[in-house]
Amino acid sequence: MDAFLLEYLPIVIFLGISSAIGIVFILASAVLAPKAPDPEKLSTYECGFNAFDDARMKFDVRFYLVSILFIIFDLEVAFLFPWAVSLMKLPYDQAVFAFWSMMTFLGVLTVGFIYEWKKGALEWD
Repeated sequence: MDAFLLEYLPIVIFLGISSAIGIVFILASAVLAPKAPDPEKLSTYECGFNAFDDARMKFDVRFYLVSILFIIFDLEVAFLFPWAVSLMKLPYDQAVFAFWSMMTFLGVLTVGFIYEWKKGALEWD
């Protein structure tokens, strides 16, 4: 049983060190941060623009385009990690199919990224 638990020792050490660093940063920011915010900093701010009275008021849609791009590329990374881990464990014929499937997936995302770039969705005035 002890040998089994020793396999998890690096994970426990990593979690302990990362928790300690996180606590140190939180405490340091609480102690060292300036404590006199101005009224602008305390004002209500949501979704990339100031709050307003009328919910039907026009606003810039580019904020939502950037958030959609973030979600798309965040999902790409979420699919890449498990794919990369399991690719080498597959038999050769399945690995080749998995590789080209992922290349197709990345190709479609690249075409979407180029389209958004050409449309100017990444430009912020």
